[in-house]
Amino acid sequence: MPFARNQFGVPLYPENDARRLFVLLSAVDLLERPTASAIADLTSHDKETIDADMAKLREQFGVVLHKSGEIYRIESWGEVLKKRGVKRYLKG
Repeated sequence: MPFARNQFGVPLYPENDARRLFVLLSAVDLLERPTASAIADLTSHDKETIDADMAKLREQFGVVLHKSGEIYRIESWGEVLKKRGVKRYLKG
């Protein structure tokens, strides 16, 4: 099923779709300075939901994410997710 894309070509997955979380995680990995604003700009996600979505990545997938000031950093992708596979969802 094809999904709409934003101006950067990022797929816009529906709200309760795990791929939506994978897009956020990929954006953290891709961006030089991954703040909530930068992630929202790239992914078209609502800036106000990003912290809660990052918590879902930690809880549901075991991702180790840290936020230092405004910047997110991935310490570990956890035991469930594979970086290369997750990054595919940023491109659709």
